[in-house]
Amino acid sequence: MSLKTLMKFIIATAVSISSATAASAGNIRVGVILGFTGPIESLTPTMADSAELAFKEATDSGLLLGGGHYLVPMRADSTCIDADAATAAAERLITSDEVSAIFGADCSGVTTAIANNVAVPNGVAMISPSATSPALTDIDDNGMFYRTAPSDARGGQVLAAIAKDRGVSNVAITYTNNDYGKGLADVFQASFEALGGTVTMSAAHEDGKGDYSAEVGALSASGAEDLVVIGYLDQGGRGMIQSSFDTGAFSRFVLSDGMIGQSLIDNVQGDLSSSFGSMPGSESDGAKMFGEIAAAAGIDGSGPYAPESYDAGALIALAIQAGGSADRASIAAHIQKVANAPGTKILPGEIAKGLKILADGGFVNYEGASNVEFTEVGEASGSFKELEISGGKFVTAAVR
Repeated sequence: MSLKTLMKFIIATAVSISSATAASAGNIRVGVILGFTGPIESLTPTMADSAELAFKEATDSGLLLGGGHYLVPMRADSTCIDADAATAAAERLITSDEVSAIFGADCSGVTTAIANNVAVPNGVAMISPSATSPALTDIDDNGMFYRTAPSDARGGQVLAAIAKDRGVSNVAITYTNNDYGKGLADVFQASFEALGGTVTMSAAHEDGKGDYSAEVGALSASGAEDLVVIGYLDQGGRGMIQSSFDTGAFSRFVLSDGMIGQSLIDNVQGDLSSSFGSMPGSESDGAKMFGEIAAAAGIDGSGPYAPESYDAGALIALAIQAGGSADRASIAAHIQKVANAPGTKILPGEIAKGLKILADGGFVNYEGASNVEFTEVGEASGSFKELEISGGKFVTAAVR
């Protein structure tokens, strides 16, 4: 190779490296950590797609941090129930992938582990669309943890009221043996009994078992007429329902949010038409707008926690813009500022509008699909859908 040719090669290589570095500099990585395997694996693809729809909307606007910046999702598996695996996955996102913020996690136990052991110590903000345990209210998060779904402290009260209004008076409770299950079971029992209902027994079940007949037998022997199932639709919760049908122990079920999803109806052999439940959600203009843009993108916008997921993704994008930086501390400092008043109301499909207002020095009040409004500790009050099963699908009977 001649000296002239060698010099051309060196220059070309330098230009290539420079271009790649410039492109990389425009990438803002955001962790997307959900239970892609585990007891809610049928729900998480829609949740991830919804958050990433918000990222795409922000990127496609060409307005993020003046243009030329791209929100790049980095997916990781929380497993929903394995705290060690979830913590390791989050560590990879933060140390290896160098994400600027985290969307997730999903289930309350792994979310708590990630927040306490990884995100907060490293100064990385995280927004969960679905971790609802009341215990998360009191974690020492240094302003790093937010959730767009309301706490089970209210969710349990709503589910108890729905049950009483539907004529349920005597129940047993089965709950998944973790923070989410125990927290919601306790709130439901206290609320249901305060309304005059009777709880004959409340007991945990383990996920991943092949046979739940012993657990169902004990609950049935307590004298309960109906069964409250607080768990996960792809594992133990579904197993408890199937064993109830197989043994004839129970035929009507009161379902927590973790049990809501089409896969429950599709995979349980038994008549669920008398069963009902609740999950966070609304029928607001924002919810309808999200349903439209989600459908256009091939996403089921009515899916459990899909609206809350889109909102979490949108808040991350707007917080980046509000602070003028993808710096971790800046994002954390601006999430609440873009979520609450004062400012121009921003709904689904209007992320570009919000980015423009912020770029011009204005303020936004992101309401989104779930009427986002954070408390001082980063929690959403939210509303709940009362759901029943009709025509082989979950349908909304009311909003509370």
